[in-house]
Amino acid sequence: MKLNMILGAALLLAGSSAFAENTSVGIEQSDTAGWTPLFEGDLSDAEFPDGVWTIENGELTASQDKLIYTKQAYENFVLDLEFKNGPAANGGVFVYLSDPKGWVKNSVEIQITDDSAAKWAKANPTWKCGAIFGRLAPSEQMVKPAGEWNRYTIVCRGPFIEVILNGTHVNSMDMRNWDSETHNPDMSKKPPWLSKPLNTLPTKGRIGLQGKHGGAPIWFRNIKIKALD
Repeated sequence: MKLNMILGAALLLAGSSAFAENTSVGIEQSDTAGWTPLFEGDLSDAEFPDGVWTIENGELTASQDKLIYTKQAYENFVLDLEFKNGPAANGGVFVYLSDPKGWVKNSVEIQITDDSAAKWAKANPTWKCGAIFGRLAPSEQMVKPAGEWNRYTIVCRGPFIEVILNGTHVNSMDMRNWDSETHNPDMSKKPPWLSKPLNTLPTKGRIGLQGKHGGAPIWFRNIKIKALD
């Protein structure tokens, strides 16, 4: 299935048939209409600890496990980016971030993991790449081996979140169904640090990227965003 058709299906699930029927919202690399970079080249529109995040040759990476996030809050958008894992990497893309000081529980994390690493071979499915971390496993494992570039397309419209990884639609979430402090809707236990029910979170917030978690680097490039009316 073509990527713009997958995105159309995702937008249908998000309750927007108009966008689903309009294939101009498809995300081809050559498509520039309506897109803006998430961060400026000098990172002047981002917040992050001094000396941690750097850009070289268009690639953004961190020397420590620290978050970089937008100064602006976003709602109803498509986020498109590429990422590359170091061996055994474990990080994430954070949306609807409402409290930077308590970002883990006050956001939704779309997981980035080097699924091929022995360290994560037996990990909980909600820790796999493409998962809504700790909450909802991806339908398929589509991440490429460490050292290769991957592409995420993340659609956020109100409580609906859709995840497309390397051209495959791997996750769909309705945040309103996550109403427990301890369990997911399928009665699996959440990690204890995710105690805030998703149905209580605002659906507008900053967007963040996680740095060198567990000593394994992650690189990002071609990070762009498009607003959805």
